[in-house]
Amino acid sequence: MSHLPNFIRQHLAALRALLVFTIITGIAYPLVVLGIAQAVFHNQANGSLVSYHGHVVGSSLLCQEFTHANGQPLPQYFQPRPSDATSGARNDYGCDPGHSGASNLGPNNPVLVKLIKQRRAQVASFNHVSPASVPPDAVTASGSGLDPDISPAYAYLQVNRVAAARHASPAAIRALVTHFVQGRTLGILGEPRVDVLLLNIALDKQFPLPASH
Repeated sequence: MSHLPNFIRQHLAALRALLVFTIITGIAYPLVVLGIAQAVFHNQANGSLVSYHGHVVGSSLLCQEFTHANGQPLPQYFQPRPSDATSGARNDYGCDPGHSGASNLGPNNPVLVKLIKQRRAQVASFNHVSPASVPPDAVTASGSGLDPDISPAYAYLQVNRVAAARHASPAAIRALVTHFVQGRTLGILGEPRVDVLLLNIALDKQFPLPASH
């Protein structure tokens, strides 16, 4: 080695360093991180998947539509906020993880203003409430289009409609919503929220649908 030209020795040293750091950062480190994640944060590391009756039905981190085949919302379920994550296909009504994104419409855009007015009227009519009582997250999509949560205000707004569809007591449905209200992260970050998928699974468990459904 000492008799090799200087530039060859430099290249060999660089190659050895490349191989060593490839093993450390490309193989060993990822395996250590994977092992720690699977041991300590198994659910989160695997996508926070949610199972019901032995089948994976979604992720607690992604929104999910509860609609008829034609896209109309199912009255017996709590509904998520609007979603712009859609492929544009006729049967794709949002919450499509393959097409995450927002509408990119500014707050003063007349298209967005018109859309919000339409959504407010639809939400008010669907839940039999006044348009003035409809909270902002019921008419605006999230930046990702995949927000799994709604505000407690929007969840409580839907209580009477869900209770009627399930022939259940509004007070009991409201108590279930209250149980699923999550506070701010670390007590200071974000806003209180309700995960729609987890709430609807609990709804099916505690208040099964009438046989006609």
